[in-house]
Amino acid sequence: MKAAPESVWLALLGMALVTYALRASFLLLPERIELPAGLRRALRFVPAAVLTAIWAPQLLLAHGALAVTPANHRLLAGMLAIVVAWRFRLTFVTIVAGMLALQLLDHLV
Repeated sequence: MKAAPESVWLALLGMALVTYALRASFLLLPERIELPAGLRRALRFVPAAVLTAIWAPQLLLAHGALAVTPANHRLLAGMLAIVVAWRFRLTFVTIVAGMLALQLLDHLV
């Protein structure tokens, strides 16, 4: 069954409004309303959690299965990138090191 174009646009508009309302709620709260300390502490970890959810499957999975072996070039390049990020704390250097390591590993095998 095919959805009518109007219902698709209505669903998209509804999702956009809900997303905007959730994100804007923290900015538009009156100053007299203070977030609980536990929630403020938890919100500090959101960026790290989201980034981990993005890169971890790319490094640890191959064809839908766990691939924690030396044959997993993405994992090895990612481990190098993590070390470079920890040591130098420079985003561009981290990206270049990880990409060069991946290209080198793919080229050698």
